[in-house]
Amino acid sequence: MQGYPARLRKDGRFITVSFPDIPEAHTFGKNRAHALEMAKEALELSMEFYFDDMRPVPMPSKPKRGQAVVELSPSVAAKVLLLNEMLRQRMRPIDLARRLGTSKQEVNRLTNLRHPTKIDRIDLALRALGKRLYVDAA
Repeated sequence: MQGYPARLRKDGRFITVSFPDIPEAHTFGKNRAHALEMAKEALELSMEFYFDDMRPVPMPSKPKRGQAVVELSPSVAAKVLLLNEMLRQRMRPIDLARRLGTSKQEVNRLTNLRHPTKIDRIDLALRALGKRLYVDAA
């Protein structure tokens, strides 16, 4: 998954950050570096709204000229892909748990952004949905 484009704007003494694809994510920083650091945190926190509401997370659009790109951590990016695929297939956690031979609680942890999850478990869940997780070191 590519990173999310971010708009950075000077606003008085601060740099404000917003995301065209994730309107819930807003933050600011004292300078560009600080604003981008805060942006990653704001972006990942905003993903929780989608997970809590079981709504598909919008995929990142192509960055426009002048926009910064903010990457999700690999585990959050993988969980976004898992949630979106579950929703696309109308797969309830209990149904995925049956496919995986595990409990509903285990699947709920797979789709909990705050729960540390091994990437192998997310890959296994995606495979149960007919998908594969690829890591690109480009």
